[in-house]
Amino acid sequence: MMHDLINDAVTNIRNHERVGKKKCVLKPVSGLLINILKIFQREGYVGEFELEEDGRGNNIKIKLIHRINNCGVIKPRYPIKKDEYIKWEQRYLPARDFGILVVSTPQGVMSHTEAKKNGLGGRLLAYVY
Repeated sequence: MMHDLINDAVTNIRNHERVGKKKCVLKPVSGLLINILKIFQREGYVGEFELEEDGRGNNIKIKLIHRINNCGVIKPRYPIKKDEYIKWEQRYLPARDFGILVVSTPQGVMSHTEAKKNGLGGRLLAYVY
């Protein structure tokens, strides 16, 4: 049975936010998940997080600041060109300049606003607002 680590983590964060928890523990961890969480933190949707190493695998403890209305993973990971961001914003975000799309580009994982500014395309990974 295969699991999607990113989808499990984002769903876990969303559920903890809705219940009103102050912390969330994610396990297992991947490098892509850490990059997505850094973007969420930089944009102000989650607080600080720390990577804890134990003998069986790592986990991440996240401080929640209750700013997430909704978040999710975009499946399948659609390819996106540098001039198509408006179409995907309309599809996944509720209003203009409200929320972010997380995009995997050749220069790394970044928000769609950074990718637009740098003139990069890539693949859509997740959204949060």
